[in-house]
Formats: sequence, C-alpha cells, structure tokens
Amino acid sequence: MALDPLLLEVLACPEDKGPLLYFEDEQRLYNPRLHRSYPIRDDIPVMLVDESEAVTEEEHDRLMARAETEGVVRTLGGESA
Repeated sequence: MALDPLLLEVLACPEDKGPLLYFEDEQRLYNPRLHRSYPIRDDIPVMLVDESEAVTEEEHDRLMARAETEGVVRTLGGESA
C-alpha cells in the first residue's frame, strides 16, 4: 500500500529536516544528501536515525538514477508547499 499523499507532504529527514525520496516498491524513504535510508514497515515510515541505514555510493547512484528516470515522489520536508 502506498503512503498517504498528505503524509508525504510533511515527512522530512529527522537529521537534516530536508525532503526525502519515496521508493514505494522498495518500502523506503531516502535522503540523498546524507546517503541515509529510512524503512517503511507495515505502511509506517520509521523515521528514527538509529533505525536508518547508511547507503553505499553504488546504492546511492542506483537510487538517484531511478529517481531521475522513474519520477520517484519527493516529499516536501521542510519546504513550503
């Protein structure tokens, strides 16, 4: 199940307060600035820095390529709507 669009509008990285990329099929939110991935478990984003995973440079490149070619949803995070 996809995350609610209203939720995506307010989600932000808990560390730098910036927007995230939402990879629905991988059940994760990704912060490309910090190379940090936040899991989504049972349709609930786990927005705890301690629960996040560091992403390798290769994985970062793969995710960014997907974001560019597939039009991945970007949260608004700390930005105004």
